[in-house]
Amino acid sequence: MFAMLCALCAMSTTSLAQSRDLVAEGTFTQGVEGPVADKAGNLYAVNFAEQGTIGRVDAQGNAELFVRLPEGSVGNGLRFNSRGQLLVADYTGHNILLIEMDTRTVSVLAHQLQMHQPNDIAISANDIVYASDPDWANNSGQLWMFSPSGEVTLIESGMGTTNGIEVSTDEQYLYVNESVQRRIWRYRLDKTGVPSGKQLFYQFDDFGLDGMRCDSQGNLYVARYGAGQIAVISPQGEWVKTLTLKGQHPTNLAFGGEQGRTLYVTMQQRGAIEALEAEYPGRAFVLSQ
Repeated sequence: MFAMLCALCAMSTTSLAQSRDLVAEGTFTQGVEGPVADKAGNLYAVNFAEQGTIGRVDAQGNAELFVRLPEGSVGNGLRFNSRGQLLVADYTGHNILLIEMDTRTVSVLAHQLQMHQPNDIAISANDIVYASDPDWANNSGQLWMFSPSGEVTLIESGMGTTNGIEVSTDEQYLYVNESVQRRIWRYRLDKTGVPSGKQLFYQFDDFGLDGMRCDSQGNLYVARYGAGQIAVISPQGEWVKTLTLKGQHPTNLAFGGEQGRTLYVTMQQRGAIEALEAEYPGRAFVLSQ
């Protein structure tokens, strides 16, 4: 059985890392989410200045509009696939969108009306996409899988409020958290990428859970909404440390920067993006090299 450590224990020690503002408060809306970094060091996040947009931020913190999504679409989670295309969880349109970075054209990779709202997405090295699908009104959720061609598979329904999601560094597992229930589940991925063998990985006592990312060592970084913290959990399900933030409401996070060790965190109520230096580079940065 994996360790199920309480959040009070995780709060007892914090790291010496200090977050800073990459972009000023109010640059993004309170819907700021889904940070993801490209190989050139640019950071992308949804809802720049207004809902339904994606903004781009360079290494110096200069932010600009990158693309406006089709009418009726609002993005949440973002990920790059192995071809350098940007995938967008469009929660109002029930879509996974695909953006060609050179032309900034937007198309629909997958559409599924049975999704409450595709929220956060994770992607494997072979471009299989996994999406959390919360039903906030009923504190429930679903888990979906999308093939590289857009074929849709429902993995599980009747879950808690599914939110943060990430593939493990060794590609053997899928992590999915439930915000309201404060649980993280771990699934084993088979050779075709199908998750199964669900086990409880970690249980918190307080505060909501949001986005998650893995570093190169397999540690899982978890945004703790309302706590102003990123919890770092080892691959063995043991609390490692807590990273403290300026704001209290982190929604998601991503690794980037020149060495892949800069951790970018989107902050809901501030409409800002904070940054701090991590000990190790992120999983996505290592895969892109």
